[in-house]
Amino acid sequence: MFRRVRDNQRVTLKIDIDDSAAPYEQVRAQISEQARAGTLPVGYRLPTVRGLAESLGLAANTVAKAYRALEADGVIETRGRNGTFVAAAGPAAEREAAAAAQVYAERARRLGLDEATALATVRDALRAGYGRDRKG
Repeated sequence: MFRRVRDNQRVTLKIDIDDSAAPYEQVRAQISEQARAGTLPVGYRLPTVRGLAESLGLAANTVAKAYRALEADGVIETRGRNGTFVAAAGPAAEREAAAAAQVYAERARRLGLDEATALATVRDALRAGYGRDRKG
């Protein structure tokens, strides 16, 4: 049996209109799973409610309901007019470290560092911070 599925290009979501789960629940479950798996990294800016609804062919209220549920679960956070982002999960120290890492990643990109150089810089800083030499 062929199942009709709508895809979203930016965030990989598939809404199966033949699924018994409501569309808002499918959106909620898929974003939650992708955030927990790291597919959607901490700090990733999600599409606007209207934008995601339009790309999936859903009503804006359906996506808004999913976003409200995700925010209540601590999976995403809304930063006013700045948008909706994947939130850091785990204890406070991990959340703070994730936020610092996001700031560093954005700064490294603005400075023109490639990923390998940015990672090497972090490794050196961690080694220094934990008292290990460069080779350890």
